[in-house]
Amino acid sequence: MILRELVAVLPRASAVGSLDREILGLQDDSRKVRAGDLFIAVKGMISDGHDFVDAAIEQGAAGVVVERAVRENMPDGVSSILVPDSRQALGALSSEWNGNPSEDLRVVGVTGTNGKTTTAFLVHRIMKQTMQRAGLVGTVVSDDGMTQEQADFTTPGPISLQSLLARIRNNGCPGVALEVSSQGLDQRRADAIAFDVAVFTNLTRDHLDYHGSMEQYFASKRRLFENAAERSAGKNPVAIINGDDPYGEALIREFSGRMNVLSYGFGVESDFRAGNVQQTAQETRFQLFAKGKSYLVRLPLIGRFNVYNALGALASSVALKIPLREGIAALANAPQVPGRVECVGSMDGATVFVDYAHTPDALQNVCRSLRGLDPRRLITVFGCGGDRDREKRPLMGAVASRHSDYCVVTSDNPRSEDPERIIADIEEGMSGAVYERIVDRGEAIRAAIQEARGGDIVLVAGKGHESYQEVAGDRALFDDRKETRNAMDARRKARGEDRV
Repeated sequence: MILRELVAVLPRASAVGSLDREILGLQDDSRKVRAGDLFIAVKGMISDGHDFVDAAIEQGAAGVVVERAVRENMPDGVSSILVPDSRQALGALSSEWNGNPSEDLRVVGVTGTNGKTTTAFLVHRIMKQTMQRAGLVGTVVSDDGMTQEQADFTTPGPISLQSLLARIRNNGCPGVALEVSSQGLDQRRADAIAFDVAVFTNLTRDHLDYHGSMEQYFASKRRLFENAAERSAGKNPVAIINGDDPYGEALIREFSGRMNVLSYGFGVESDFRAGNVQQTAQETRFQLFAKGKSYLVRLPLIGRFNVYNALGALASSVALKIPLREGIAALANAPQVPGRVECVGSMDGATVFVDYAHTPDALQNVCRSLRGLDPRRLITVFGCGGDRDREKRPLMGAVASRHSDYCVVTSDNPRSEDPERIIADIEEGMSGAVYERIVDRGEAIRAAIQEARGGDIVLVAGKGHESYQEVAGDRALFDDRKETRNAMDARRKARGEDRV
């Protein structure tokens, strides 16, 4: 692509050097630059791309995009583009480079503290069943309509994200469900996406080590709706908002005059309202009241929080002009979401679940849901991540001890922190429940499995789908689901039983 055509999407840019150069690729990492690439210098939390402009030029960059001058003169054959905001420029350039794929797709973006992954999975399920093919970009997997691969980030950087959206479009997918994280929104990774639907699930304490305050955290989430309202690209965007959440109420008040808004929840004023919830160990049923009618919804997932996720997905499908009954039918056979209240088996009458819950609100929700199955005891294995918000650790301890009969406090991803210190922080909130501390997570899981008796439920919380554990700066293979199944197998073998 010719540089002049590419930078036309940056109306406030000023150039030094020829704009008639051919650009062969985009990079925001100087180490990946090849001859003919355009390097976009972005300031990050740890390093500043402007410090690596010379390195990019040495590797053959044909042009650089910067938001401040980094050298007096550019070498022959290299153009410099000065912009007010290089993050914004990165998104716009990435979209243009890939032919603005979101404009050709029906895009549902989902944000919130809890429920993003499940809501996006359910939207994807409805899309696939009604459209034959659909894309998914999220925490667990990315699906380009032809193949699935494990995701590295909830919301990839603009270059990777726009390239993936282009593949989804080129593979014949009419739509895509996209998880949008607060960090991704704050770093403007999704700014250049034209959303058809923007979903808000809820907001509770998380990522304050990054955002600093709940106000800043909410401001990042709010950006999704600002983007949807401003960058419509000829679309008629719809906001789908949890009206039972106080932050959701604020979004409804702010955006009702700027775009179409549909609310969901258990409140009587919700556009999509749930009632009469009934739960078993295999499924949840509830009555949906929408558009003046009542519908029975069957969901092969458990938990009141999953009713919210289903409501958000169904409201999104209606916003996409998918008949509501077709959306409901699609959810009846929805697949298990990896690591989200995932039942990994049973033994001696005890049932074991693995869940990603790593915030006080999420842990409380899953514990309450499992309590709703009337277990003899609820045994909870959990910990907290290192190098993250320390203040939530005693809150996690308080929630686990309040809603469990027996707890095993262990490591999550301690990263560079001392696991013993993390557990000590958690213990400050522990009261009521009997608990033990076992630093080694594998050993903790085995202890909980050995403790379980008939009628008990074991919950292994915190890591969910993750297949690794970060300890002392190293990332080692570790999967709660595999560790749990291995512990169950070992218990059976000790009794001379076969796996069932």
